[in-house]
Amino acid sequence: MKSYPESMLNLMRELGRMPGVGQKSAERLAHYVLALPHDDAMQLATAIQNVKQNVSHCSICCNIGETDPCHICKDHRRDHKKVCVVEQPKDLFTIEKAGFYEGVYHVLFGHIDPLDNVEPEDINIDKLVDRARNNGIQEVIIATNPNLEGDVTAMYILEQLEPLGVKVTQLARGMPSGSYLEYANSAVIADAIHGRKSIQKD
Repeated sequence: MKSYPESMLNLMRELGRMPGVGQKSAERLAHYVLALPHDDAMQLATAIQNVKQNVSHCSICCNIGETDPCHICKDHRRDHKKVCVVEQPKDLFTIEKAGFYEGVYHVLFGHIDPLDNVEPEDINIDKLVDRARNNGIQEVIIATNPNLEGDVTAMYILEQLEPLGVKVTQLARGMPSGSYLEYANSAVIADAIHGRKSIQKD
């Protein structure tokens, strides 16, 4: 590695900070960038710059977007009394691609995981409770991933919303236990949404 120019080493270090990119992958990606025609490489750099400058979090649902509120929260045709809670923006986009959900969303940006030092206050649960308390929300659909962390997060949200009298439902388990929402196909998600049931404590 010491034989590489400093600029290449810096690029490898930055690429290696990405999730799932090890040293060898970072080295291959750096060579790919180096081999790109100048205009293509600058286009990539501009795309990264534009994302950092133009994309931010919606002040209502915490989704990512180029406007605030985001285009979903601004859409008056949607049912703003129904909120689907997801862990990450990619889960929101998975449901949107299925093309049948007519409500709005709330993005947690994570799940409760004490083993990884992620507590309820580290994700956007308090903001969800405030929305439910102040905005007349009638139903909260829990669409956290069907695994241990997702279930713990769902139960905590239920406990926080119960005193407010908000109906809390959960995706039907057409979603296999231990799976991730982003990998489910549209038919499975449609069945899970339409077959949702009230969430209950054990």
